[in-house]
Amino acid sequence: MPMIRLTAPTGALTEEGRAGIQRDLAALLLRWEGAPDTAFFRAQAWSHLIELPEGAQTTAEDDAPRFLVDVTVPQGALSERRKAGLVEGATQAVLKAAGLSPEEALRVWVLIHEQPDGTWGAGGSVIRYADLVALAAQSKQEQADA
Repeated sequence: MPMIRLTAPTGALTEEGRAGIQRDLAALLLRWEGAPDTAFFRAQAWSHLIELPEGAQTTAEDDAPRFLVDVTVPQGALSERRKAGLVEGATQAVLKAAGLSPEEALRVWVLIHEQPDGTWGAGGSVIRYADLVALAAQSKQEQADA
């Protein structure tokens, strides 16, 4: 159920950055969650790019582009170390996609939303974090046996 959403002003990303940022962020999220690299888990890592129209984003100081990365994960999926790694990685990915330097990192905010167990459903059923952990362990074992 990992989901990552980047909100950015239209035109703030480079052409190359815009083309790859969604997959880059989804892969980054899966890596920091510790999910196995399988088609099933990759298909569950949704990534959205929301581009704001011109003039829709500003601060009290200036109109330089700012970027918001919203991450939704099951509660308990990310330790403090994993959260820190995800925030750092997402910030670096957005800066690269926008052609900005590391000195401009404060333009990127990352908000991690932990979804309480039992409050996410897919395929018509409630999905529990323990079920995902068991599925991931099974997938990792199958990869090791292959």
